[in-house]
Formats: sequence, structure tokens, C-alpha cells
Amino acid sequence: MTSLKTLSEHLGLSQATVSRALNGYSNVNDKTRQRVLDAARALDYRPNSSARRLATGRAGAYGMILPSAQHLLLDPLFSDFMAGLTEALARRERDVVLGASFEGFGAATYERFARAGKVDGFVLAQPLLDDPRAAHLDRLGIPFVVHGRASRAPSHAFYDIDNHGAFRQAAELLVALGHRHIALLNGRPEAVFAIMRREGFLEGLGGLPRAQAPITETEMTEAEGYRATRAALEAGATALLCSSVLLALGAERAIRDARLELGRDVSLICHDDDLSGLSTASFSAPLTVTRAPIRAAGQAIAGMLEALMAGAAPETLQEVAPVELVLRASTQPPRRQP
Repeated sequence: MTSLKTLSEHLGLSQATVSRALNGYSNVNDKTRQRVLDAARALDYRPNSSARRLATGRAGAYGMILPSAQHLLLDPLFSDFMAGLTEALARRERDVVLGASFEGFGAATYERFARAGKVDGFVLAQPLLDDPRAAHLDRLGIPFVVHGRASRAPSHAFYDIDNHGAFRQAAELLVALGHRHIALLNGRPEAVFAIMRREGFLEGLGGLPRAQAPITETEMTEAEGYRATRAALEAGATALLCSSVLLALGAERAIRDARLELGRDVSLICHDDDLSGLSTASFSAPLTVTRAPIRAAGQAIAGMLEALMAGAAPETLQEVAPVELVLRASTQPPRRQP
């Protein structure tokens, strides 16, 4: 492996100049920096991580603190998000450090990571409205990017999808098909994405009476999807809008147990994060979906973290990605009206 000394001798520059160029210091002109980077690639130079930390004062890693009560490592959504994040950061020779919080929003854990110099910043996942983690990290001056939004008018860096627009469009489709009893199976009511999806759903219903649009907000699991769908079918629903594929799995089982047919007797739309292990095209009737790949979120957030460390202002790093509506066989005009 090429050393810093060898690279410096090859270029005829001091080790200090080469180190500053590699680490992005502004007192190295662009021509020299590019020359150093080109030579580093040609000679397959890999910086010593300990030396780089000493030179830059940075850890070269970002943190995520997971609630201990939630088994996120078993969640396919979390796994695909982490795949996108870690792959994108690995290309930049950065790492991700995971931790667990056993209390509240984990203020002590965030502070411990920051004081120990383990990470340069954080990714905040599953944000709540007015999330205390964002306010706490702001007070401490620690960089962070939110996967989602932690307030309605955020000043922080974030990557989100158009949850409101996606569920408004999905509800409008079901209404246009002739459905008048439509149920929403949503995530936890305090989660920002669930709030936006609920508001989009209600807007998309137009003048449909609220009594004909029951809403269930809960953990997004197969079991909860089954329970909520049984209740919705008993109340006369002819169409369902699910916030996750896991909820849709439970919904399909409930439809089958009621001796009904997905697509023929009950229409269903679900949000699809394009998970590697769960295909929405493999249901008994391929699902109409609002699609936004979760890996793309991890990749985008990796770039935002790096931009923050390069000095970008958080308010310039805000993205709301569009959501694609994919029409398939699970949405049809109703065969029955209660």
C-alpha cells in the first residue's frame, strides 16, 4: 500500500501539503489538490484512518441511535435504508456507528457519542412532529440529517418523500374508480410521515363522508394489517390504502379469510419502498403502489452528511422526492356497495 511519504515523494510536495490537499483544506489551490487526488488514485493510496483523525479532527463516521424497545434490525425497511446509506458512505471511506437508547429520546447517548469523538454527525430516523432530538442536537451544534421531517417548517437538513401528495393521489384514484367506503391503514399517529399521509388521504377523498373513511394508525406489522382489515371489511370497506407492504400482507390474509378476492372484491393500494425482499408484484393480485425506493433515501442522506461536513448550510440540504403511482390489478371499480 502506498504511504503518504511515497505519495509526497512522487509528487515532489511536502507531506503536509499532500495531507491538506487530501483532507480538503482551503489553503491548497485547486490545481494542486486535483494533482494530488489524481496521483492518489493512480497509486492506490489509502489514508491511515488514525492519522486522518489526528490531521482533521474528524472521526470519519456518522451515528444512528436506535430505540432499544424497537427491533429495527429485523425490519426490512430499516435494512434496505441502511444498505443504501452504508454503501454510499463506504465509497467515501466513511463508516456508520450504531448505538442504542434506553431512555426517552436518547439525549445522553447522543452526547456521549459526540463527546467521545466517535462520530462527526448523526442520522435521525423515524422523526416525530417537533422531535426533541433535532432541537437537542441543534443546541449542541452537532450536524445531523433527518430521514423525513421533524417539523412542518424545518430549518434542518432532511430527505423526505412526498407523503401527502402520494396518498392524496391514491385516494383520488379509489374515489374515481367508484369506491365510497375506503379505509386507511396508517403508521403511528405521532410520526410525521403518518400525519402527512393521513392529511393527503383525507384531502383526496373530496366530499366523501368521514364515517365512510375509517382510519387505523398503529405499528406497521402484518398482524396489525390483518386486524385493521377485518374491522374495515366488517364496516363495509370496499377499498384499502396501506402505509406499508407489511400492513398489506396482513390485509391480503384478512381478505382471503373473509372469502373475498383481492382486486376483484376489495381494491388495495399500498406504499412500496421497493424492498429487496418483499415484492408488491407477487401478491395474489399485483398491487397498485405509491413507490419511492428506500435505498435512494440512504444514498441521498449520505451525500447530505458529507455536504454538511464540507460547510453547507443545513437549510440548503432539503429534498422532498416525488412518489410514483404504479397501477396494477389490485385496484378495480367496486363490485359491491355496502
